[in-house]
Amino acid sequence: MEPVVPGNAGEPGRPVGSRRGTRRDVVRGLLVSAVAAALTPVVAASRPPRPPLPARPEDFPFDEMYRGRRLLGSKTGMDGRAAVGDGEWRITVDGRPLPLMRRADGTYLSMVDHYGSYPTALTAARAAIDELGPSEQLRAMNAEGSGHRHGVHT
Repeated sequence: MEPVVPGNAGEPGRPVGSRRGTRRDVVRGLLVSAVAAALTPVVAASRPPRPPLPARPEDFPFDEMYRGRRLLGSKTGMDGRAAVGDGEWRITVDGRPLPLMRRADGTYLSMVDHYGSYPTALTAARAAIDELGPSEQLRAMNAEGSGHRHGVHT
């Protein structure tokens, strides 16, 4: 037989192991849940909209000389409605396109160095130049987008 503790959960004489809610407790719980669900959209709509995020330095176009190579980069697909970080990069090395891909974690990889992961498009382009070395040039991509030796030729 289970011990009886008087005054347990507001119900004298009820065994300790059988703490069940009454109908009143169940109705109260359902009512509180329904009120919370009904007020959530109202509270969310009453908050002021967040201001747009400021442009980050890595979102600006670049034009620089790096190890004797000219790097040009700009974002495409950007318009007044686009969020920061939207758009794709169009990058050229000495006038030849360098394809970049955005990874799921937000970093970039290039077709020259597709094993490395870089935080910005500029650092990915610099790493591609490092990988190319002084004598190799990027190769023009054919219609299918595939190049010889990962887009590099001597």
